[in-house]
Amino acid sequence: MSLDAAPSGIKLWFLETRPHFLLITPASVLLGAAAALYDTGHVDIFRLFLSLAGALLAHISVNVLNDYYDFKSGIDLRTKRTPFSGGSGILPAGLLTPPEVLFFGLASLLALLPIGLYFALTVGWGMIPIGISGMLLVYFYTTSITRRPILCLLAPGLGFGLAMVLGTYYAQTGAISSAALLTSLVPGFLISNLLLINQFPDVEADKIAERRHLPIVLGRKSSAKVYVALFSAMYASIVLSVAFGALPPAAIAGVLTLPLGVKAMKGALNYHNDMDRLIPVLVTNVKVTLLTPLLVGIPMMVSSMLLQTAVR
Repeated sequence: MSLDAAPSGIKLWFLETRPHFLLITPASVLLGAAAALYDTGHVDIFRLFLSLAGALLAHISVNVLNDYYDFKSGIDLRTKRTPFSGGSGILPAGLLTPPEVLFFGLASLLALLPIGLYFALTVGWGMIPIGISGMLLVYFYTTSITRRPILCLLAPGLGFGLAMVLGTYYAQTGAISSAALLTSLVPGFLISNLLLINQFPDVEADKIAERRHLPIVLGRKSSAKVYVALFSAMYASIVLSVAFGALPPAAIAGVLTLPLGVKAMKGALNYHNDMDRLIPVLVTNVKVTLLTPLLVGIPMMVSSMLLQTAVR
C-alpha cells in the first residue's frame, strides 16, 4: 500500500500490521475448522471466533516485530520495497516511532495469553504446547530464526500450518487427528514458499544484516528449485490424502490452482535473478497461497454438512 497520503490514526496502525498479508490467516483457520467439522460434524462458532482472533494477533505481532527489527538493523533503509517484501515503510517514513511499533508488536503477542489460557481451561491443556511454540516462532523469527537457513524455511509453515490449523482444530475437539495434520500441510508448504520467494528481492539488504536464509546461503537459482519442490509436495499431499481416504474427495478441489502453481514455478525458475520480471510471479504466488486453502477447506465443510443432512 502506498504511504504517499501520509495516513494517521487508526489507519496508520492498521497499515503497520501489513493487512494485505493478514488474509492468509483466515484461510489457515478455515482449514482447522473444516477438519473438525469433517471429523466430528460440529463447529463451535465462539471457539472458532477466538481461534481466529488469536491467529490474527499472532500474525500481526510477527509482522510488526519484523518491521521493528528490520528498521533497527538498517535493512529497511537499504532494501527496495515491493508489494510483497521490504516492510510496511512506516518506520523509514517517520510516521511511527520504533518504541511505538515495538510496543504494538509485543502487546499483540501478549494478548494471546488470555485466549490460550481460556482454551487450556475449557478444552484441554494440550493447547499450551501449541500456543507456546507459536509464540516462540513469532518472537524469535526476525531476531534468531532468519539466521538459521533450514529453520527460517520451515518456521513460517510451522506457524501457519501446525500452530494455526492444529490450534484451531484442538480448540474445537480437544485432540489432534490425521485429517487435521494433513490439512495443516497445505498452508505449511504454501506459507514457507511464500516467505522463501519473497526473500529473493531482499538478498543484498539481508546480507548486510547477517541473515542466512536460503536465497543467501544457496543462491536464488537453487532456492527456486526448493520453491518448486515445496509447491510439488503441497499438491502431492492433497492428492495422496484424498487417494488414501484420509481427507474427503471434495478436498481434491485444492488442485484446481495447479495451473497458477505451474506458472509460479516456471516464473521462479526463469526469473529468479530478474526482480522486475519476478514481481508478477510473486503476485501469482499470493493467489495460489490464498486460493488453495479455500479450495480445500470450503468443499470439505460443504461435503461434511451435506453428509450430515443425508444421514438425518
